Amino acid sequence: MLTVAGMGPASLALMTPMALDAVAQADVLVGGKRHLEQFPDFAGERRALDADIPGLIRWITQRMHQRVVVLASGDPLFYGIGKRLVAEFGIEQVRIIPGISAVQYLCAKTGIDMNDIWLTSSHGRDVDFDALARSPKTAMVTDARCGPREIAAALVARGAGERWLVIGENLAMDNERIHWLPARDVQAQYEMNVVVILNER
Repeated sequence: MLTVAGMGPASLALMTPMALDAVAQADVLVGGKRHLEQFPDFAGERRALDADIPGLIRWITQRMHQRVVVLASGDPLFYGIGKRLVAEFGIEQVRIIPGISAVQYLCAKTGIDMNDIWLTSSHGRDVDFDALARSPKTAMVTDARCGPREIAAALVARGAGERWLVIGENLAMDNERIHWLPARDVQAQYEMNVVVILNER
């Protein structure tokens, strides 16, 4: 049986009891280095989650008779590994345990309601900056190629330099920082982050 468990933004404190229980019962644990380090007492087989997803799928296929848990950042189905694993194995063979996404966490910390927010990501994707400039409220999971500085520059180029960027950096970690800046003032590089773009503060 394959379980994909949401880790939340960073800490075990944000994992659900169901996700923690799945790890406790697992024979095999898969996750990023940072995730695996949070389970130092896990006695089963481990595998680091890396960019070789086809290799990972072949490796998991050989272990489907065991209890395999894949740790996913945030929520597994919010631009996460869950989509790929469900597509590969089918939902009948994959149990998804939701997690708190970094966007949910940032909105909770800042009081930004999510009722009318457009959720998107720049991970390995070409960003439609025109649509971004038109949207009144957007939350975006970023990557090294397209982060806050690149988003802000694209907004400024489209005459939207007055839009506010709420940048959540290293969320739920000891060095967490949250920045509120107009797009025209975003110049720095930010570590692991999520961005909410607003018409006004």
